[in-house]
Order: sequence, then structure tokens, then C-alpha cells
Amino acid sequence: MPDRATNGAARPRATGVGTVLDAADRTGATTLPMPRSPSEPLQPQDLLITLFGAFVARKHQAVWSGGLVDLLNQMGFSDGGARIALARLVNRGLLKRQKRGRLVYYAVSPRLKRLLAEGDRRIFGLGMAVERWDGRWTMLWHAIPETRRVERARLGRRLRFLGFGSVQDGTWISPHNRERDVFELLGDLGVAKHAGVLIGRPAKELDLAAMIERAWDLEDLDLRYESFVETYGTYCSKPIHDDLSDRDAFLVRTCIVHAFRRFPFVDPDLPDELMVRNVPRRDSAEIFHDVYDRLEEPAQRYFDARVTHAGTNNYKIL
Repeated sequence: MPDRATNGAARPRATGVGTVLDAADRTGATTLPMPRSPSEPLQPQDLLITLFGAFVARKHQAVWSGGLVDLLNQMGFSDGGARIALARLVNRGLLKRQKRGRLVYYAVSPRLKRLLAEGDRRIFGLGMAVERWDGRWTMLWHAIPETRRVERARLGRRLRFLGFGSVQDGTWISPHNRERDVFELLGDLGVAKHAGVLIGRPAKELDLAAMIERAWDLEDLDLRYESFVETYGTYCSKPIHDDLSDRDAFLVRTCIVHAFRRFPFVDPDLPDELMVRNVPRRDSAEIFHDVYDRLEEPAQRYFDARVTHAGTNNYKIL
């Protein structure tokens, strides 16, 4: 697929997964096989959350810190950077740190478990809607005081993850009924008294296309999905799957999850009748589900082998 430009400048071309996996250096570190954006550098905390969501949460295990550090080291992060990221996730209440003898283990905290469940609903449902759109929108407005700017920033980030777009300062819209999600979010952040929510249909005279373009950058979304399809589409081929080592399967599965996790922040999941351009969302979602499912066994096998300390077994968190 040819590269496209938005302002006369050439858009950086995504690197194919196969090319990247062949580029491993002699230390074992590998350039991650995923579309990259200069404005969205990879962060070790984000990658750790991806790992816990994809490989740990459903098994309810605590995993050895040394294995996690080794995996992030393979992905290009230093030992020190990996350990700092783990410590910060503990400080944020997202991981639980536990000791067993001289070894340190990390487990999913109740807070992260809730966030992962919320994320799974959005990530695994994106682009796969089968129900007919009922025409209802959600509007949220807030006047959160400056003294609570941390909660205000978190609200904005999580609203974007739910597919909301901002039409002006403190006013957000979604082309779906998000009543349950929004009130859970406002309650979780403790800012419900500073916000209002309306569910309804816009006036027929409203220029919906203009409002959509104002709230979301669909041209950029189109380019992101094209890059995703170009990077991962080849891995829907069974012969290519069969040729992957467990390590390569782990890298591809980790990176496709991490890359697809970004779409909920920029994609409102507009129903077909509101789409103003042919965004390849459905193709991207089908590729994601296919590769994620096909590589589950070898990727999990590699992950488990790395996070199990020699002579010990991972233990269950009850």
C-alpha cells in the first residue's frame, strides 16, 4: 500500500513484522514489530500493562520480576528502566509487589483488574459491532476545579479510550450510549458532582459531518489503520504462523495487542451510516483477532518460560 501524505511531507512507512524480526541483534534485543509514531514513543509502563493484560490477568498468577525485566530488555529497555517501570506501576496501585524468599513477584492489583476488564470490552469489541445503531449519542460536560486537575486529566484520557471526542473545553461526545461506562468512570474518579450527562439524538438540522470532523481526526485514523494492516496483515497466513519460533510469536502477539490498544483512544467506532471516509477498521479488527488467537499458545509458552524462575513455580494469588 503506498504511503500517503497529509501536508506535503512523506509519511514514515511502517516496517513489516518479518523484516523487523529478522533484524535481531546479537544480544537478543529486537526492534519491536509494530507501527511506530514519533509522537507516541513506546513506554515500559505501557508495555508492562500490555503483558499483564495479555499473559497474566486471565491466569491470576504472580510472575517473577527477573523474567519481566528480561522480556523488557529484549524489547529494547534497560534493566534499570524496566525495574523503575515496575516500581512506578506499584506506586500507581496497578501492580502488587510480593516477595517469596529472596525473589520478587508482581501480580495484577484489583484496580488494574477493573481497568483491564474495561479495556477488554472496548478493545475486543472495536470494529466488530453486529447490532444496528439506535441513533443515540452521549454528551458529557464537566467543570472540574483546578484543585483536581489530576482527576480531570485522567477523565479526559479515559473518555478518549471510550471513544469520546472533545468538541470544546469540558464537553465530550460519543456516537453511542455510554451511560453505564460514564457513570462508573465518574464514580471511580470521584468527580460525579462536577459533571453532567445526556443521552439522546441530535437535531436533524445539525451538520453531523462537521461535528464529527471537529471531534475526531478521521484522516489520521485512516492512516493509522492502513499502517496496521500493512504491518500485520501478512501474519494471517497459516504457513507464516507455523514458521514462527515461540519467541517471535510472543513478540508479534505482544506488539499487535499493544498497537491495537491505541485505536480506542482515537476511534469513536462510528456506525457505518456516519462514516465520512472508508476507514479500514473492520479489516484491522479481523487481522487483530486472527493473529491474537492463532499465536496464543506459542506466545504464552514463551512468556511462561521466561517469568518462571529456575527451581520455582509461579504461585497463585488468591
